[in-house]
Amino acid sequence: MSQASSPPRRTRSRPARVPKRGLPDEVATYVRELIMSGQLRFPEFVRLERIADELGVSVTPVREGLLTLRAEGLLQLEPRRGFMVAPLSGDDIRDLFWVQAQLEGELVARATPRLTEQDLAALDEIQASLAAALADNRVEEIESLNHEFHNLLARAGRSPKLTWFLAQSVKHTPSRFYETIGGWVQASVNDHYPILEALHARDAEAARAAMLAHIHNAGELLSRHVDNRLTSGQAD
Repeated sequence: MSQASSPPRRTRSRPARVPKRGLPDEVATYVRELIMSGQLRFPEFVRLERIADELGVSVTPVREGLLTLRAEGLLQLEPRRGFMVAPLSGDDIRDLFWVQAQLEGELVARATPRLTEQDLAALDEIQASLAAALADNRVEEIESLNHEFHNLLARAGRSPKLTWFLAQSVKHTPSRFYETIGGWVQASVNDHYPILEALHARDAEAARAAMLAHIHNAGELLSRHVDNRLTSGQAD
C-alpha cells in the first residue's frame, strides 16, 4: 500500500503529553496499544509526523520507538515507504494472553499462602474502589486500580524473574484504549471476585484457576475484537 492509498485519518483523543525521559519507550507503548486495540492494523502505514503531533514530541524518538516495535514483530519497515503494521490475528492475541495467564496463575498461586491479612484487606479495598469506578464509568480509574490489584499479587509471588517475564507480556495489553473493547472494563472488575474468594480461603490452586480464567477471558475479548475488525474492515 502506498502512502497515497492509505486509509482516511481516524479521530483519536489526544493523549496527555509524555515525559521527556524515555520518549522512545513511551512512543512504543502508545503505538503498540493502537495496534493491539485494532486502531492501527495491517497494511496501514504509521506516519511519524502524526504520532509526533499526537504525543507532542519530535520525530526522532518516534522513529526510535517504531524500531522497537519492528524488533517485536508488530511493524514492518518497507524500503522507501516507511513503517507498516504487520499482520495481527485473534490467534496471535490468544497466544500472548496464554503466556500471561500461565505467569499470573503461577504468581498468584505462590502468593496465596504469603499474603498477610493487611494484603488481603488492601486487595478488598482496591476491589471495592474498582466496583465503584465501574458503577460511575470512571474508565481511567479502573485501569489504574486494575494495575494496582495485579501488581500487588505479582509482587507477593516473590519471583523477580517471573515478574519480569510478566511485564514483557503485559505491555501488549492495550490498557490506554481498552474501553473500546466490548466487555473488557466489566471483566477487569467482575473477574476479580473468584480470585479474591480463593485468596481468602488460602486455596492456591483455586486462585490459580480463577486467575487463568480471568486472563483467558480478557484475551478472548480482545481476540474477538481484533478478528471482528479484520473481518469488517470498518474504521472507528
